[in-house]
Amino acid sequence: MATVLKNISEIRRFFHRNEDPIYFISATNFNLLGLDEWVKNFKYICYIDCYGGKHPNVFCPSEQPHAEFQSIEDINNYLLQHKEVIDFIKRRGGKPKFVFLMFDEETERLSKELGADVWFPKAKLRTSMDNKIETVRIGNKAGVPSVPNVLAEVKSYEDLQKTCEKAGIGHDLVLQSAFGDSGHTTFFIKSEADFRRHEHEIIGEGEIKIMKRIDCRGSAIEACATKEGTIVGPLMTELVGFKDLTPYRGGWCGNEILSTAFPPKVRQQARELTFKFGEQLRKEGYRGYFELDFLIDKKTGDLWLGELNPRITGASSMTNHAAFAHADAPLFLFHLLEFSKKKFDLDVDELNNRWANPDMIDSWSQMVIKHTEDSVDICTDAPETGIYKMLEDGRVVFDRFDYHRRAVESENEAFFLRILQPGDYRYEGADIGILVTRGRSMTKSFQLNERAKKWIHGIKQTVAGKPLPVANAGPALADPAFKIM
Repeated sequence: MATVLKNISEIRRFFHRNEDPIYFISATNFNLLGLDEWVKNFKYICYIDCYGGKHPNVFCPSEQPHAEFQSIEDINNYLLQHKEVIDFIKRRGGKPKFVFLMFDEETERLSKELGADVWFPKAKLRTSMDNKIETVRIGNKAGVPSVPNVLAEVKSYEDLQKTCEKAGIGHDLVLQSAFGDSGHTTFFIKSEADFRRHEHEIIGEGEIKIMKRIDCRGSAIEACATKEGTIVGPLMTELVGFKDLTPYRGGWCGNEILSTAFPPKVRQQARELTFKFGEQLRKEGYRGYFELDFLIDKKTGDLWLGELNPRITGASSMTNHAAFAHADAPLFLFHLLEFSKKKFDLDVDELNNRWANPDMIDSWSQMVIKHTEDSVDICTDAPETGIYKMLEDGRVVFDRFDYHRRAVESENEAFFLRILQPGDYRYEGADIGILVTRGRSMTKSFQLNERAKKWIHGIKQTVAGKPLPVANAGPALADPAFKIM
């Protein structure tokens, strides 16, 4: 008879002795950083080598000719057809298991050709869940309220006004189309001029989420829907739209994790609503890892559902490195457990209560640093991955190579993960890298603090570029409409 895993230590041992090859395939290994140290036979297959060949569990094949990538799915499908990747997987043997940040039905087909199982719900189900309109409906079923809104197709500005009057949500609005990153598909509409600026992105998009605009704070929380119940991580702040970090208004550019970021009542409510949402996802046939964005009204403290990401996200490296993850297990381990078909019997309520304890959360922040100037050139120099120190005069210097963020000892050190490589185009919105520090990067009023600004400036100072050759200066590189993390 198959043994049943009864507690955390048995679950940890199960993964330490894992024999099945498990691969995280993506542009970089950022989202599941460090998971290879919890799971034996876990490897990363990446398009970008952030580590200059020095990470023992990251495999990056040589560059082959390919069509221009339009999405992370394109990158993954390219990797799965790359001879070096296929040889690497076959050489390691076993029955491979694949996990992704993003994938589509073509990815599923290519995985099947390689004899691999995709350890996520089907792409078709994920896509339907990822629809921002569908999120509102699932939330309504679960009793998780969204900001007062109406779901409707918009044919003109007059049409929009009529719809809003009927719904009683006023005319200071936020419009969101069904799919896409927040920085690219969220439109703030207060006047006809605002509407004209974005009408080509709104009209013809089908049903759109039309919300009353509230003065709110963004937050993020990750969870995992398992057959034993929904396991809920901590509520994190979100860094959004800071000009030092991103050229996109409303664009996500990092997170903080700390026990006092929000009042205890807000944290508790977010956890309860996330649990309810996860239980509804299970009824809809979805299981595994997911993330919810909550909007917290600054005036009233009310909590509203923002959006659902049915996957791991840019915040996952924060969740999976929190103090509770080291004390028990990273949240993503429960996702792997769910798909491993291994029987387990866990008291999810007890686990959730333990993870809600402020002592289980230490204070960290991550900032995603983009090139924010409206310029295009070729990168000649970029800071390498590793540990950096901030000197007393505010200068930032490289200290040593490392791929562990836990090597950061104080607030005067930081871990930097390089994305931009020498030879890459540097254009407005290009990712330079991710900076992880202890402590906060924002003030109590949720503005970038001075220390964070010094870190950002210090890293950017070490990036250099040279002008494009004249022949290339024509149709300069378009900003990719997708983020790679």
